[in-house]
Amino acid sequence: MSGSITVAAVQAAPLDVAGLPVFDRQDTVTEFAADVLRVRSAVTGPALIVYPEIHLFGTGDADVLAAAAEPLDGPLIAALGEVARTADAWLVPGSVCERGENGEFFNTAPVFAPDGGLMASYRKIFPWRPYEKYTPGDSFVTVDIPDVGRLGLSICYDAWFPEVSRHLAWMGADLIVNVVKTTTEDRSQELVLARANSIVNQVFTVSVNCAGPVGKGRSIIVDPEGTVLQENSDEAAGVLYQRIDLASVAAVRERGTAGTNRMWDQFGPSDRPIALPLYDGRIDPQRWSPSNRHAN
Repeated sequence: MSGSITVAAVQAAPLDVAGLPVFDRQDTVTEFAADVLRVRSAVTGPALIVYPEIHLFGTGDADVLAAAAEPLDGPLIAALGEVARTADAWLVPGSVCERGENGEFFNTAPVFAPDGGLMASYRKIFPWRPYEKYTPGDSFVTVDIPDVGRLGLSICYDAWFPEVSRHLAWMGADLIVNVVKTTTEDRSQELVLARANSIVNQVFTVSVNCAGPVGKGRSIIVDPEGTVLQENSDEAAGVLYQRIDLASVAAVRERGTAGTNRMWDQFGPSDRPIALPLYDGRIDPQRWSPSNRHAN
């Protein structure tokens, strides 16, 4: 079942943690919790609150970030769960620096439910190389919001690789949440990608970038036909509030984008597989559409 939820896309500058692990800076967690409550106070009913990539980890270099990393069963995740519970909201607090089971260093986006539970976590598959020193993740991740719909997770540079959004849509995502920390001049291109990923997959996209003076801002919310619902015009801090009905994803796919294009229904049962040499794989018409995938 799909339904509506208010998305609050928070374009904010990274919090300054002075190079220390966040859980050693109770004032940082307290500041973040107060901001989440501020954002939540403007929303009546179910809410999904989203912050930018690495929001809680300041502007330190790779060594600083690595020193702050901790496993997902550590005190930071516990504290963030309490923030979500207090706000009674679904919360994507940006991404966090995760220390993996074997010492890996991941850039990970957690998703918390209104009861404070950690419902999912996604490790960035495409770190921005050669600049980011994260270990790449290896799994696409979605999470269900009961009676609302399904979220797919991506982090910043992932949006440049169409395979990520395509797999999330194939896994049933109605909305792709892309948390971003773009400080460079390519934010304009990312806005095109946000629309293109929505169009070719018929999903909502919420791309939340950090504010100035660190980031280039211009956060954006796009509907399944590529229409810009809201966009920050510059790098100033602010919040985009948008009520989203995720049931409209199924409606767009049924009638077609612009009333014409129904990409997920491209193949018929007698069509032959299409080889994909790049991936040493293929498009199997029997598995192409999300509905077929979930029926199998």
